[in-house]
Amino acid sequence: MTDTAPLLEIEGLHASAGDHQILNGVDLTVRRGEIHALMGPNGSGKSTLANVLMGNPTYKVTEGSVRYRGEDITSAPATDRGAAGMFLAFQHPEAIPGVSVLQFLRQALSNRTGTDLTVLELRLKVMDAMKDLGMESSFADRYLNEGFSGGERKRNEVLQMAVLEPELAIMDETDSGLDIDALRTVADGVNKLATPDRGFLIITHYQRLLDFITPDIVHIFMDGRILDSGGPELATRLEADGYESFRSVIT
Repeated sequence: MTDTAPLLEIEGLHASAGDHQILNGVDLTVRRGEIHALMGPNGSGKSTLANVLMGNPTYKVTEGSVRYRGEDITSAPATDRGAAGMFLAFQHPEAIPGVSVLQFLRQALSNRTGTDLTVLELRLKVMDAMKDLGMESSFADRYLNEGFSGGERKRNEVLQMAVLEPELAIMDETDSGLDIDALRTVADGVNKLATPDRGFLIITHYQRLLDFITPDIVHIFMDGRILDSGGPELATRLEADGYESFRSVIT
């Protein structure tokens, strides 16, 4: 892997689940320091793209390639992608009863960096991150996502990013199900984590998240491929005209 190559390069990506073709030729490049917003209606293949990028074996790449920091990872397992610095914030994070947030982060950080911090060292690191994100310290000792509200689950995803320090963060509809206060909290966390060395791919179908996070590039995603790309003004046009205004691009 090289530091001069783009963080993420997707070329002609096609993918399917079983006999159903979902991605139909995706081309996308994310460089360090960039925030990309991928916007599309329900059923357009956005979550499939996120899962394919992270190596979910449910989906099969049938054509094209995915490169991370210059290395072809099209066939790499999810564990390798995570260890290399890729991170996926799920649309619906799973609960894991019996495993505390702190225990989970300790194992995840060990897998990410190969370093085993003591419980005290990790607790101090997590407490610092939680303070920066405005989270209650008791959060660390709760079982992972068990009994969490939707907003708490999404804030927990941001906490994981703060502790694991990925180079590429993919956020799959993080705004789904959030009220305005929770949305603002999550967006503030993302803005704090945006650095010149980190890239973001934020997947959403609402413009409201972009009221709090200003993307460098907006992509309109429909029918398994990107139809148009531009600056933040593209999201404003989408809000005014809707997705149907982009249908004419599809041939």
